[in-house]
Amino acid sequence: MRGLRQGDWPGLRPGPFLLALLGLAAAALAACDSPAPQMWGGQELRVTRGGRNYAIHLRGNLVEVIRFGWASRAEQPAIRQQMVALIPEATGCLASPASLAGDSGEIRARLLCPRRVTPL
Repeated sequence: MRGLRQGDWPGLRPGPFLLALLGLAAAALAACDSPAPQMWGGQELRVTRGGRNYAIHLRGNLVEVIRFGWASRAEQPAIRQQMVALIPEATGCLASPASLAGDSGEIRARLLCPRRVTPL
């Protein structure tokens, strides 16, 4: 059996249309608001603050905040602060500073709850 040679599959060359289609698919996947796999099966709360929409996912002592929509680079530090501030508002618990990870699009953290509360 011989290997594939250039020209065996002429329709699969990455032309401009195929590259544009792949770019659109990548953009659509990047815009997803699905929680991380470790958050599947948890609770979800959707909130709006400062004109921006967020999804807060809670599972056990883990929390994830996802921002919807585009933000300029200049807005991102304030948005990240807003996302961190949403965690105690939504859960009744503080985010462990050592566990905070992410950016202005998605933040994950472990929760520090002084007493057991009913979140969300």
